[in-house]
Amino acid sequence: MIRVFLSDPNTGESHQGGKELIADWEASDSKLIWVDIGGEPHYSEEALLDGFGIHPFAIQDALRLRHPPKLERFDDFLFILLRGLDADSIGIDFGVIQLSLFIGDRFLLTRHAQPSVSANWLFEELQRDATIMSEGPGALAVRLSNRLARRYVEILLELEPRLDEIEEQMFRQPDDTLLAELTGYKSQLRKLSRIANYHQQIAERLRDNDDPLIGAALSHEIIDLYEQIERTRSLANLHYQISTDLTDGYLGMSSHQLNRVMQILTIITVIFVPLTFLAGIYGMNFENMPELSTRTGYFVVIGIMVLIAVSQLIYFRRKKWV
Repeated sequence: MIRVFLSDPNTGESHQGGKELIADWEASDSKLIWVDIGGEPHYSEEALLDGFGIHPFAIQDALRLRHPPKLERFDDFLFILLRGLDADSIGIDFGVIQLSLFIGDRFLLTRHAQPSVSANWLFEELQRDATIMSEGPGALAVRLSNRLARRYVEILLELEPRLDEIEEQMFRQPDDTLLAELTGYKSQLRKLSRIANYHQQIAERLRDNDDPLIGAALSHEIIDLYEQIERTRSLANLHYQISTDLTDGYLGMSSHQLNRVMQILTIITVIFVPLTFLAGIYGMNFENMPELSTRTGYFVVIGIMVLIAVSQLIYFRRKKWV
């Protein structure tokens, strides 16, 4: 799918459609264009990007299945590669897509292999208010990046109440499913933290370097982008630490419960060892055992055994072992 939004800042006219609008842009010296490329064959994407003068190395990075987020300045355009959430991501169990942005003096090219919620959002914004296009390709790219960053913050804010629920459940009714859930959260939060670190480097470069393709007028928007990414990183690290603490707490509680069980079993064993010893002695088949011929021998032995058991129970109770 190729979506094109064409705008003339002189007349205020705007059009949306397919790649047939690219010819109108090429015939003009003032019109601005945004071309959103998604799910096209690689040869078609390469030809389209090459037509805008995109460097082959940038095209190669954009078309790779996986590539770390990056920012690279070329002579005629600025290349930003971001990692956004895919269209099916509604919570911490998220998937990612690569979103490539090529920012020129009069064009913005975006490329993603899978549907991009952020690109759809920006397209809808332009449909509601086409004057946004007059802000320039750099402003559109920053808007798009900001929306991409905010989606990460949203899923992290949704996770916080769930971590509170898990903490309460652990004390009421510990379950191994909670441990599995926390382990899954930790894995996803590690990914989020790594992505945020990459994005933070990009935002820092945009903030510290006044690139003419972005413009100094966008300094506040870029600072906001940096703050969103920094918030993502800090929340991801905070939630990861909370998940780790909850995991350690659950394992500690499980270990404590296991120790209690082992303590009870040990006490039972200690009680029955002397009783078994006495039973073993008087269970031997020797003819010369005087106690066996005593009329009260049975009751005496049983009494001794009961006395031993009760004495041990009293002792363990005083030690608060039972």
